[in-house]
Amino acid sequence: MKDDKYLSITAITKYLKYKLDSDEHLKCVFLKGEISNFKAHSTGHFYFSLKDETSKINAIMFSANAKKILFNPKEGDKVLVAGRISVYEATGNYQIYVDEMLEDGVGNLYIAFEKLKNDLAKEGLFDENKKKSIPKIPTKVGIVTAPTGAAIKDIISTIRRRFPLCETILFPALVQGENAASDIVNKIKIANTYDIDVLIVGRGGGSIEDLWPFNEEIVARAIYDSKVPIISAVGHEVDFTIADFVADLRAPTPTGAAELAVPNIVDVKKHIEQLKIRGNENISKKISYNKLLLESFKNSFIIKNPIIIYENKQQKLDLIIEKIKSLISKKLDESKNEFKVLKNHYILNNPHEIYKAEVKNLEFIIDKLNLINPLNTLKRGFTLTYQDNNIIKNIENLKLNDTIITRLNNGIIESKITNIMEVKDGE
Repeated sequence: MKDDKYLSITAITKYLKYKLDSDEHLKCVFLKGEISNFKAHSTGHFYFSLKDETSKINAIMFSANAKKILFNPKEGDKVLVAGRISVYEATGNYQIYVDEMLEDGVGNLYIAFEKLKNDLAKEGLFDENKKKSIPKIPTKVGIVTAPTGAAIKDIISTIRRRFPLCETILFPALVQGENAASDIVNKIKIANTYDIDVLIVGRGGGSIEDLWPFNEEIVARAIYDSKVPIISAVGHEVDFTIADFVADLRAPTPTGAAELAVPNIVDVKKHIEQLKIRGNENISKKISYNKLLLESFKNSFIIKNPIIIYENKQQKLDLIIEKIKSLISKKLDESKNEFKVLKNHYILNNPHEIYKAEVKNLEFIIDKLNLINPLNTLKRGFTLTYQDNNIIKNIENLKLNDTIITRLNNGIIESKITNIMEVKDGE
């Protein structure tokens, strides 16, 4: 017996795999059956068998496809699957590699879901640039969900634990059944009349039929039209609804929605402490800078030589005086000219009275101009006294025989101190 006519197990297995993989009829098959031996691996892959009354086939659904299904498969579920038939070479078993899986009986719902999702996407309801931002530190959180059950308990307990300063307002709604969609819409509209910062809309897990109100178009449009930012929290992490696509933020679970809605108070306190430290550092830097600025100012040439300030001011005063003199002279000339014109014009009518009135008016103008003349201040007896170019303000730094300079209206006096007397206020 020749050995070359015997095939290895690997060879026949590879041949069978090749035959199955190259068969066009097996590249996409549709099967219906009951799930058995179901196992969700930590990698996200699903391993299970599909069976009917007499036969069974092994099945695998890789994580990329498993994430897309709209329900949580479990032992005994009747399902519809689509995939390809091939051989797993390590065991020689033929199996189906599942691409899609639906609950048996919900095929029409899935078609309706995909149609509405595509229509709303084309309309722009899912656009990221239209989504509202969630406030970082809300003070009031609204909740649209059933008043009983795990979802509301999880949301409230999580918010109280993470950020007890936040107030929660429940808008109880039907979340399952024929009237659920319209009730959810109504409660979203009511919530928008309240002074709340963010709104959580959702429910706990369930079948695709249980979650269907959140796939209704009226709910999607109510979420889109809401002025208050909305976080969707429908079912479990693997459950996706139309509401999730429209919402401003999607949470995997009701608990996750609460965590996304409010910050952790521990983190907030840490942030406040960091701001305090940063603020104190900025204040210290500002104080140090101002101290340096003050020292620089104290040591400046102007501060050490204050007479320069006086001299500059005096120079400006002299310029102002000259301008005033010029204005007075100009005004006098103008008044004289006006007087001459008036005198010549009215001399024939009532020359004596007109002349007296104009002279009186001219004297009034001259008196007013004299009142604002700065030179008259010195004329009234005021003087400036200084020593070593410094204006003398008190007697503390003076001593006998010191030479001082006094400026009067029409001259300067140089004096020598022969006596110093202190005068108290009121004496």
